[in-house]
Amino acid sequence: MNIKLIKTKKDYQDAINRLEVIFDAKPNSKEGDELEVLSMLIDNYEKENYPIDFPDPIEAIKFRMEQLVKNLP
Repeated sequence: MNIKLIKTKKDYQDAINRLEVIFDAKPNSKEGDELEVLSMLIDNYEKENYPIDFPDPIEAIKFRMEQLVKNLP
């Protein structure tokens, strides 16, 4: 297990690639622990570098109404 902080886009991509390799690791195994730590590091990096703002409430309501109308028989 070679865990390090994710500071760059390359670090981030390397972490994503490794996560894909160990994605099905068994809990409480060496790879399972690595998966858990790596997931937290990736989540932290994404929150800092790719924040998702909450939608404007009115726009969210309009969007939902449009979706409901499209799904009417």
